[in-house]
Amino acid sequence: MPADFNWAIGGEAGDGIDSTGKIFAQALSRAGRHVFTSKDFASRIRGGYTAYKVRTAIDPVQSVVDRLDVLIALTPRTIEENLDELHDDSVIIYDGDRSTMADVEIPGEMVGLDVPLKALAEEAGGAIMRNVVALGAACAVTDFPIENLDSALKKRFGGKGEAIVENNKEAARAGLEYVHEEFDHEFDYDLDTTDNDYVLLNGDQAIGMGAIAAGCRFYAGYPITPATNVMEYLTGRIERYGGHVVQAEDELAAINLALGAARAGARSMTATSGPGIDLMTETFGLVATSETPLVIVDVMRSGPSTGMPTKQEQGDLNMMLYGGHGEVPRFVVAPTSIDECFWKTVEAFNFAEKYQVPVYVAADLAMAVTEQTFPPEAFDMDEVEIDRGKVVDDDSIDEWLDDKGRFQPHAITDDGVSPRAFPGTDQGAHMSTGLEHDELGRRTEDTEMRVEQVDKRDRKVETAKNDEDLSPREFGNPDSDTLIISWGSNEGAMVEAMEFLEEDGVDVRFLSVPYIFPRPDLSDDIEAADEVIVVECNATGQFANVIEHDTLTRVKRINKYNGVRYKADELAERIKATLESEEEVSA
Repeated sequence: MPADFNWAIGGEAGDGIDSTGKIFAQALSRAGRHVFTSKDFASRIRGGYTAYKVRTAIDPVQSVVDRLDVLIALTPRTIEENLDELHDDSVIIYDGDRSTMADVEIPGEMVGLDVPLKALAEEAGGAIMRNVVALGAACAVTDFPIENLDSALKKRFGGKGEAIVENNKEAARAGLEYVHEEFDHEFDYDLDTTDNDYVLLNGDQAIGMGAIAAGCRFYAGYPITPATNVMEYLTGRIERYGGHVVQAEDELAAINLALGAARAGARSMTATSGPGIDLMTETFGLVATSETPLVIVDVMRSGPSTGMPTKQEQGDLNMMLYGGHGEVPRFVVAPTSIDECFWKTVEAFNFAEKYQVPVYVAADLAMAVTEQTFPPEAFDMDEVEIDRGKVVDDDSIDEWLDDKGRFQPHAITDDGVSPRAFPGTDQGAHMSTGLEHDELGRRTEDTEMRVEQVDKRDRKVETAKNDEDLSPREFGNPDSDTLIISWGSNEGAMVEAMEFLEEDGVDVRFLSVPYIFPRPDLSDDIEAADEVIVVECNATGQFANVIEHDTLTRVKRINKYNGVRYKADELAERIKATLESEEEVSA
């Protein structure tokens, strides 16, 4: 494992936990260190425990682990919540002058630093800067150059004026100097810096960036945790490229607006979470039947119903695969990492237009809210390719006209994909409805045409299976007798878990599957293995069920559905326990 350092700040919602964590993560990133973050927050504006954790190293990190080296505790509960991750050399920074922390007891051999955060912040210009004082104290503990924190503070507060930036710099130095002057403890942490340049972003931002790169020019959405940041990222950016963002009155309006833009010829997208997917299902069927290209992002969270809006789960897979009445052709693409959120979003737009289908991008909360560092070349715009599919223009439309000179937008074709004419194309006027239709788009109940249209739409999926590379991402020993299969955001934790397993002499092969439908045939891989384990964040093993259906082979399952993402060391232990037991492991 990389020589990593783990830091966290915790308190009540409304204490500025998120902004403080982001400032520290940005400072580390700008210092040339890799960063991987995680959040624990309640679904309310004020009150309820919330935390922001940062894992950092010189080498890449892509998971959280069960260890904390420095904890900024704004409440006693912060210590209680993180006690299992603290160790004898952990440093806890707290404000003993804060009434709730006055009698706090530092457990075991841990180091407690009682720093008057509020008082020092007031001296620097305002109590609101107490968390920045704590960041300065953390710099002292870790020997992290405070100049790197300065640049992050300028990015965060620059829009509020130079005086605010300088006050925050002063507050950070007050925390640094207080620790240096009042404590003579020799700390074991030294955060080295490098000259490397990294991009720091989360999954929602990567999806938004991928949409713009793919040529998306219309987005409609309704705010919902944890998908709102997609809309926030696009707002103010997509307009630079001639695009528009519309905040709709609800999810039904959002998908219908996006459908309208797609019918007009724009690359169009909406994003929501599970409850919104429920509401969008009726229009989803219209999108498929009218053969309109549309990208729908589902940033999953714990369900059902309102569930736990700020907790992790991969429970919407069945809905994305089977949701909607009748038989609806669709694609489901599941990015396996934050940088893949960018590339798979680009691919989703190409799939949507190439095959004229609705395409789900299946993300989740853990991926959406996690900030991670990447080298800029991970998002090389020169590598982005746009495929708009069978679009006809004034010169090529003739071959798609019937004997009366009428355009056939639902023409029966061998590959299942009909021609597409944008509004304004000469001789391209046509209509499409949610009713079954003939090749001209006119409603019909003709039995033969019904069969032809259903079969035509289904052929798109078979065409994609033959024409697209749907291979899983592969890690580990290709000859191992133990095969681990997972999908979506579990990849990072699993890749690092393999390092723990290797230390214990456990050899595995890991297949991370980004294409859920159409999907790769894993029959040969499963047949070649003695042990097959499917890892996912839901209670029933939804992807495991799919694999068993496809291969007629029973697999073992590791399921987690307590609202918390997998950690690398935890996952390694569960895999070992599953291999040693005939029973499945769930939590």
